[in-house]
Amino acid sequence: MKSLSIIENSVRIIQTLQKGDLIAYPTEAVYGLGCDPDNEDAVHKLLSLKKRPVDKGLILVAKTYSQLSPYIDDKKIPLHMRTEIFSSWPGSVTWLLPASKQSPKWVTGDSDLIAVRVSRHIVVSQLCELFGKPLISTSANVTGTKPAINVQQLYLQFDKTLLLVDGALGGANKPSQIRHGVTGQTIRDN
Repeated sequence: MKSLSIIENSVRIIQTLQKGDLIAYPTEAVYGLGCDPDNEDAVHKLLSLKKRPVDKGLILVAKTYSQLSPYIDDKKIPLHMRTEIFSSWPGSVTWLLPASKQSPKWVTGDSDLIAVRVSRHIVVSQLCELFGKPLISTSANVTGTKPAINVQQLYLQFDKTLLLVDGALGGANKPSQIRHGVTGQTIRDN
């Protein structure tokens, strides 16, 4: 697994994502695995690698809300929740928001909601800007094991040919908080 900087290797990173291959990258708290959310084969490859069932759904991470808007039914977000949602971004809060009709079921799983986050992590923001849309963002670990917090742990769990985007973790000691965007309920606290 070779570590590549975004600036020097932007073409290779984009080609990897466009081909339907996976990338590993640092996030706020742990290493993440990502791919193109609109490429069903890529998402299934990621789910297979993690041994995660498709019905659980996955998180989309983006640089801006506008990148997420095609996947969200914005009209169904309650007015009283909008300020709370938008003031938490960029940041480490993942919101479960009403999914648009065009949101892929391989991303939403068995839910009518989609998990989305606007990240403040520089590497994640740069990746989403470079790719021009959100990425799947899930912790780099086989389901049921601890997420990788360093490159050595990443190597122990995954194939060393997986493209690793260079960068440091963001300093958070837990993955993002997950909140319900309609009820405001906290699903997972960080």
